Amino acid sequence: MKTLLLSLLFSLLVFGCAQDVANRYYLAERYPEKSIEEVEILYEKPSRPFIVIADFQSRGEDAHDMRKKAARIGADAVIVSHLGGYVSTGEQWAKQQEHTSYYSRIAATAIKYTKEK
Repeated sequence: MKTLLLSLLFSLLVFGCAQDVANRYYLAERYPEKSIEEVEILYEKPSRPFIVIADFQSRGEDAHDMRKKAARIGADAVIVSHLGGYVSTGEQWAKQQEHTSYYSRIAATAIKYTKEK
């Protein structure tokens, strides 16, 4: 029983965490951290002018996780994209595709709004 519980705990730790994470920061200037509620989650480019602070990519995270990362670096908003689809590791012939699994990744761009010129 103890072994089963330890195995279950280990599985939750391994599979419950984000995997394949990449963060790229573009500015030398650092902004003060914001509260999560101050950061907008967007699913398309905003109409107002902005600069890009950073890009984030991950598997196993969601838009709220991207929002937290953006808040830590002082972003005003984060533009979120969900990427993925079915994956096949073999050759693909017409009407014979075998999808072995579904691949999912989230990408986000942390932005800071700028003033109109």
